[in-house]
Amino acid sequence: MHEQLQRSPAGPDAASGALSRLAGRTRGLAGWRRVALSLLLGALATLAMPPVQFVPALFISFTGLVWQVEGAHGTRWHAARRAFAIGWWFGVAHFATGLYWISHALLVDAAKFGWLIPFVILGLSAGLAVFPGLAAMVLRLANTRGITGVLVLAVAWGAGEWVRGHVFTGFPWNLTGTAWTGLESMMQPAALFGLYGLSMLTVLVAAAPASLAGVARGARRWAPAALAGVLLAVWWAAGMIRLLGAPGDVVPGVRLRLVQPDIPQSLKWDPALRERHVLHTIQLTRQPGYDKVTHVIWPEAAVPFPLSNDAALRQAIATVVPPNGLLMTGAPRIAGEGRSFQVWNSLYALDGSGAIVGLFDKFHLVPLGEYVPLRGILPLEKITHGMGDFSAGPGPRTVPLPGLPPVSPLICYEVIFPGEVVEPGRRAGWLLNVTNDAWFGISSGPYQHFATARFRAVEEGLPLARAANNGISAVVDPYGRVIARLGLGEMGVLDADLPQALEPPLFARIGNFAAAALGMVLLALAAATRRLT
Repeated sequence: MHEQLQRSPAGPDAASGALSRLAGRTRGLAGWRRVALSLLLGALATLAMPPVQFVPALFISFTGLVWQVEGAHGTRWHAARRAFAIGWWFGVAHFATGLYWISHALLVDAAKFGWLIPFVILGLSAGLAVFPGLAAMVLRLANTRGITGVLVLAVAWGAGEWVRGHVFTGFPWNLTGTAWTGLESMMQPAALFGLYGLSMLTVLVAAAPASLAGVARGARRWAPAALAGVLLAVWWAAGMIRLLGAPGDVVPGVRLRLVQPDIPQSLKWDPALRERHVLHTIQLTRQPGYDKVTHVIWPEAAVPFPLSNDAALRQAIATVVPPNGLLMTGAPRIAGEGRSFQVWNSLYALDGSGAIVGLFDKFHLVPLGEYVPLRGILPLEKITHGMGDFSAGPGPRTVPLPGLPPVSPLICYEVIFPGEVVEPGRRAGWLLNVTNDAWFGISSGPYQHFATARFRAVEEGLPLARAANNGISAVVDPYGRVIARLGLGEMGVLDADLPQALEPPLFARIGNFAAAALGMVLLALAAATRRLT
């Protein structure tokens, strides 16, 4: 009977044997087949990102990536170069499929900028793919398999995402941990380690099945995947416990109205329509329920005129300021003339008289969108309205406002940077993100933007109010839960109370050092498991 059970095709050993055969075929691929599979796995990983958020795709993608890298043979550096190529092709497909929506912005003025689409999408994807390539190279140079290799890959991947978020002004878009926004309980470790740390944990559990095709036998073969399963279960349970204990308090006496005018980007700056756009936004603001709100928020550049220079316009807009309340709106700010002329992408807070009681200038500008890098070399224009480049503000600021907790404003994609959304030493009471995602039409871009914004609330323990021209506008509590939401492409208003801030979580206190500490722990585990194998 014992011999019959050993020969039986059923059971764990048969399953791991099938995985071993699949892993063997994956490792043995070469030439165009290896490239094709790398591209397929990278594109598949995009399905885990918003709006699809099919998280199981990550388990297939990263398991396949590990097996491919293990099959990169040759001398040490020749194998490392092959591994880099595998990771690079993976990254090219992942970023091209995840960032295709950038083409929508270039099609707003297709005659002028449409020709840039293949260069921008493929060029950006090729550049960003260097980081997955380096992570794959590090895994191959570590020259290890099983759980040790998975731990090494998790740390290398997280480190690559951190560098990607900082080099050349940074672009931490679609960090791997963003896949968890569909499960609020799984977002909660961001309060400890931030999104970079969450990406490490995500890669760790997603790549763990690769160890099932290792050289170990019996329980040792299944142990890494089983431990990853336990980690996922504990991760989920801890998140649920945190959410169940959430108090749900709100700031007394504050009722926000977020206005979503849904103005097409192709019409936004039309000189013949700009005044009509402002009137349209005013009319929306006065919709039923207006008498119950205390503060009104309009999106980025909702007023397409330099408000600081036009007292009459400020007074006209101030007619919709609630009694003893404020209106916060995006609008340009202009100062100087001639060579000293400067323009900022700004957020204004106006009182009932039209006086400016708060002002914030965007500090993290979009390359090619708000300024042209290497302007003296590149013969290009920025794609936003106006001839000159925008100037950058001084950085994150905590702005005191009458009748509200102090706020940390974030304009457009400033909200995507973990650990860089609040002024050091001056904790705000909430985050305010105004944006104009109409540039990206009805695509995955606005969903991805909103998803990463929710993680800033979890990391900082602060509620988030988000007003977008065409969506997604929302109020998010400090646990990342959406309290109220107005969807993409909808026109209207969104009324909601402002949730109360939490005591600063670990990440809010030490920032991305928390992710670095997690990385060191994982590397120590990798060293320990290597000695045991």
